[in-house]
Amino acid sequence: MSRLQVVSGKGGTGKTTVAAALALALATEGKRALLVEVEGRQGIAQLFETEALPYEERKIAVAPGGGEVYALAIDAELALLDYLQMFYKLGGAGRALKKLGAIDFATTIAPGVRDVLLTGKACEAVRRKDKRGRFVYDYVVMDAPPTGRITRFLNVNDEVAGLAKVGPIHNQAQAVMRVLKSRETAVHLVTLLEEMPVQETVDGIGELRTARLPVGRVVVNMVRPQVLDATDLELVRQTPRTELARSLSGAGLGGARRGGHAERLVDPLLAQAGEYAERHALEEEQRAALGELGLPTHELPLLAEGMDLAGLYELATELRKQGIA
Repeated sequence: MSRLQVVSGKGGTGKTTVAAALALALATEGKRALLVEVEGRQGIAQLFETEALPYEERKIAVAPGGGEVYALAIDAELALLDYLQMFYKLGGAGRALKKLGAIDFATTIAPGVRDVLLTGKACEAVRRKDKRGRFVYDYVVMDAPPTGRITRFLNVNDEVAGLAKVGPIHNQAQAVMRVLKSRETAVHLVTLLEEMPVQETVDGIGELRTARLPVGRVVVNMVRPQVLDATDLELVRQTPRTELARSLSGAGLGGARRGGHAERLVDPLLAQAGEYAERHALEEEQRAALGELGLPTHELPLLAEGMDLAGLYELATELRKQGIA
């Protein structure tokens, strides 16, 4: 199991929810996981129903079996101050640069600097060890940028290493890429059974493979329950309307006489079945497209009660059942 789990997906697919559930699942049975946010949206805090995350690692949940989930919202400016202190020992001079606006300038204007800092901080957490030489975190889960930006985001250190041929920046970028392009990392993509998210997933995986970044799994989120299977749908299509009316009447839904309550139900029920059949066919097409990727694929249910903390633990349990954690 890779120690750095990167979760991406098209906007609206629930990638932050899946990342949070994955962190809970990985922390089960006494493990420790760090859940990292890099987009500044405070989505993790909302999911765990806690206050906004600061730029520090904070325990936010206990997983089943006594494991712990910590969270970190990475701030690019503060990460740059960490970097300057680590490699250049600037101390108070670094804080002075921040007051002058130089830090904000560097992370906003300089190409790739922000992404280098964000990925670098996550990789540092992956490599960090305690005084006894053990990893501080068993797993680091990154709630990463959307699919359309994920390859550039993860691969930016390669570009920086190529631009800065020597020195601390070059060495730092190479160290990060050694983690990101190794078996220590797996990049998972979250999608829905809809044409646009699936196509973006297919394209994103192609880009990741071209960049030689380690593709992990596909997680299909918010899957609606199956009401009718293919056999049921075929039976609906072939059964005469009069027989359907008699069946409804036999179930106590009105008289079977012509124009009775049961007969009036036939048309709307057939229309609903037709809509379901159309959606079912489209979802099966998207499943087939995902199947062609040759990757492990997992499906998470659409929770009828909506997403809350209890739902998050429910999804974590489902991920463990399916062997993703």
